[in-house]
Amino acid sequence: MTAVSVRLPDDVANRLNQLAALTGRSKSFYITEAILEHLDDLEDVYLAEKRLEDIRAGRSKTYTLEEVERDLGLAD
Repeated sequence: MTAVSVRLPDDVANRLNQLAALTGRSKSFYITEAILEHLDDLEDVYLAEKRLEDIRAGRSKTYTLEEVERDLGLAD
């Protein structure tokens, strides 16, 4: 496991300390849970921004739903 140092605003640190004390869990547990909860979303945003950049630069093409349905033989 890797150790990471994080600086937290005092109010956030106080809330984290209280939660850990009330539940008997470690602060590390809650920090890990918070990161895991949001890491997928942050990665998705990054990928979406890169995709948009590629589309705007002409390096990638988009397709309408109708085009995809037609190409796959799903059109009515």
